[in-house]
Amino acid sequence: MAAIELTNENFQDTINNNAIVLIDFWAAWCGPCKSFGPVFEAASEEHPDLVFAKVDTEQQMELAAHFQVRSIPMLAIFKEQVLVFAQPGALPASSLTQLIEQVRELDMDKVRADIAQQQAGAQDGGG
Repeated sequence: MAAIELTNENFQDTINNNAIVLIDFWAAWCGPCKSFGPVFEAASEEHPDLVFAKVDTEQQMELAAHFQVRSIPMLAIFKEQVLVFAQPGALPASSLTQLIEQVRELDMDKVRADIAQQQAGAQDGGG
């Protein structure tokens, strides 16, 4: 399945209605983005059960700002509506495949519990 274009209009529905969503933040002028693009597309063919989405940071400045994109390409991954990965840099195919497997194996009950614990710690004066 080819990557879909993600915009402000379809972002929330895409995240809410899919178990795992991988987002590639990119721009046409970005050399590393051009090398990562085919890797991302190939992974989308290998994992048709996942949603692969692309955000053109030049066209979707609000989304790029929301994710505080400072360097591209940047990969963000949501699992069950929780952002579980966000990191700039072009990944080689083997690393992307490994990352996808790690995300598939995440125990989201544990992730949510960890997030709740971190938030509770921050509210208790941890900041």
